[in-house]
Amino acid sequence: MIRVLLVDDHKLVREGLKIYLGTEPGIAVIGEAEDGASAAQVAAQLKPDVILMDLMMPGSDGIEGTRLCLAASPASRVIVLTSMPDDERVMPAIRAGALSYLLKDVSAEELAAAIRGAAVGKPTLHPMAATRMMQELSAPPRKVSALDEVSPRELEVLQLIAKGKSNKEIGEQLFIGERTVKTHVSHLLEKLQMQDRTQLAIYAVQNKVV
Repeated sequence: MIRVLLVDDHKLVREGLKIYLGTEPGIAVIGEAEDGASAAQVAAQLKPDVILMDLMMPGSDGIEGTRLCLAASPASRVIVLTSMPDDERVMPAIRAGALSYLLKDVSAEELAAAIRGAAVGKPTLHPMAATRMMQELSAPPRKVSALDEVSPRELEVLQLIAKGKSNKEIGEQLFIGERTVKTHVSHLLEKLQMQDRTQLAIYAVQNKVV
């Protein structure tokens, strides 16, 4: 039995996936979560074989969620399942540890096949993702930047810090809690090796983040 964890901020999506996967022999949905941080807590407890991970979620997004889940359950395999064919998120998701990358318009049969493949370590990539990976691998090596370690959500927070927004204002604009904003700010300070918000703002301007 392949044990699956569903991670998506839309309950309707999770319910639909549970209904479909419930009809697939050898696959069982054992848990669900609405963001990356809560997914990591569930993964630590249940140790799922496969994690279906949405990319665009409030709070901890799918890239950060992939990192957190694999830290909590290293044997799990992550399948990124997203409705956004965004080339720029392919490599960050793969670097975070995702095994497979699919769009939500994937057929039911293809999704089931991808889950069974992931359970034995076989990746499944949407053609767009495969193309992006080949482009990245064939491109000349580029200088590594500290920004490469910053997640898309953290980048959004950094942009708003540079615009002088408070934690409360950032939370309201990104539809996340102020506590979550503080967590993102702490991660930014650590990753960029800065001491305070002023340094973050200056860094953002100097590196053309805004």
